[in-house]
Amino acid sequence: MSISHLTRTILTGAAIACAIASASGHAQSAAAIAGVPTITVGFAPGGAADTTARLYAQALQDQGFEKVLVDNKPGASGRIALNAVKTAAPDGLTMYLGGSPLFTLLPLTYQNLNYDADRDLRPVAALVEIPTAVVAAADAPYNNIVEYVEWAKRQPKPTTLGLATLGSSGHLGALSLNKNHGLRIEPVAYRGAAPMLIDVASQEVSIGWDAVASMMPLYQGGKIKFLGISGTKRLSTLPDVPTIAEQGIPDYRTATSWYGIYVPAATPDATVAALEKAFIQASEDPTLRQRLLDNGLVVSPMPAKAVSQRIVQEREAVRPVVEESGIKMD
Repeated sequence: MSISHLTRTILTGAAIACAIASASGHAQSAAAIAGVPTITVGFAPGGAADTTARLYAQALQDQGFEKVLVDNKPGASGRIALNAVKTAAPDGLTMYLGGSPLFTLLPLTYQNLNYDADRDLRPVAALVEIPTAVVAAADAPYNNIVEYVEWAKRQPKPTTLGLATLGSSGHLGALSLNKNHGLRIEPVAYRGAAPMLIDVASQEVSIGWDAVASMMPLYQGGKIKFLGISGTKRLSTLPDVPTIAEQGIPDYRTATSWYGIYVPAATPDATVAALEKAFIQASEDPTLRQRLLDNGLVVSPMPAKAVSQRIVQEREAVRPVVEESGIKMD
């Protein structure tokens, strides 16, 4: 046998062994959860959270889970779904996919939350970063955030901002625009991004803020346009859309978030570890990564312990901003 043939044989054998080990690990993660898991989402179908949940549900099934369901429970900025999960049996079968503001920001902006952000749920993993943006109808008379600010100043009545989550970083950004630019933007709450963006496209509301992932279908269909990306970096999928900050308006520099998976607080450590492993492994799938990126989401997995630390750090970082804004939701 030649050296090159022997090398190929060894490499092929190693690849098969790795594949068997990987499949075995996937099967072990699935076997540790007895039953059909459900990922509960706090918003209507069609938005970024729903897209993320469904792509991960399929990825888990590809790992060996017989079936993974997605349950949409829209309302109260994701809190209806969160409260449904916190009281579920702690067996790993009922999970919550939620945005970080529910744990980092809403505890500071709401006076009477009906959940404890630190005690009612426990993290399993962080999954994706959520780039966000401000959008308007395709035929709106402003093409970027600077033009919108100038247009809004000329209006005799308050202008409107569509939001799926009151008390969110997008809401804080609007309050900052009001304060720093003399505007009168009034937030309008929706049960999800999809109905909000329909009203943006028809100019029922002046602008909308949400995850870029929620906006891509209407943007690609020519119904809405981006006025600017939140945060500090342009997106590789939208390289021609400037950030709001680089347009000279810093009010949305921190208006970004991420999605994580959570389970009821009493869920056993072993069950959490099995789910953590399954979601982290799913996040390594290049097809999943590309599909999420195509939808404006960036896969950035993080284990449970690191998620808990990140929540505390981000909450304390935004606390001075919230206190300065004076925002208090009921």
